[in-house]
Amino acid sequence: MPRLLLAEDDPDLGPTIRRALDLDGYIVDLFTRGDDALAAARWNEYDVILLDIGLPHGDGLHVLRELRAARHATPVIIVTAFDRTQQRIAGLDAGADDYVVKPVDLDELAARIRAQLRRSDGRTNDTLSVGSVTLDVAGHVATQAGEAVQLTAKEFRVLALLMRRSRRFVSKADLEAELYDQDNWAESNTVEVAISALRRKLGRDFIRTARGLGYMVGEQTS
Repeated sequence: MPRLLLAEDDPDLGPTIRRALDLDGYIVDLFTRGDDALAAARWNEYDVILLDIGLPHGDGLHVLRELRAARHATPVIIVTAFDRTQQRIAGLDAGADDYVVKPVDLDELAARIRAQLRRSDGRTNDTLSVGSVTLDVAGHVATQAGEAVQLTAKEFRVLALLMRRSRRFVSKADLEAELYDQDNWAESNTVEVAISALRRKLGRDFIRTARGLGYMVGEQTS
């Protein structure tokens, strides 16, 4: 599943948003300082960044401008209490892809995240399909030839990343990053265990392996 960076210094709101997104199956790294959020965004690969403007040690607009100046194209949703028109314009002109005003409706925020993910993947809905396998990303449902396939949370996350990057090899390191957040590290064999289980459930030929390259689903592009 996608990995999100959440920059929010409110001691109640930050953990609340993180828990809600955790339940939706996302990997969420929470930071309360602008400088920490900027360093994490530069070091890690995130699918969407949720950015408060009023952060200590580097406000959100500074973080956003720094990322865009470095050509980071990760979608950014500003989540802030600043609701004046000029503040919205400043956020969007700084490079934000969306702007959400607090108090936050968690269902609406989740929908806006899904919209950014669809745009990034070039999709028009919340499903991924490779061959006979389809994932409903929002509903966390997997099917093969129309029949439901029971997957664990880790198996779903691995398969979703492989299908989002179909026809390209995905390294073990990238898959491991999909299975942990800043508080929970993946064990060394977690990816192999998930891949083995997916092959049992979907067929051994569905996931290809190449030494030194990683794993791939779908036919490789030329």
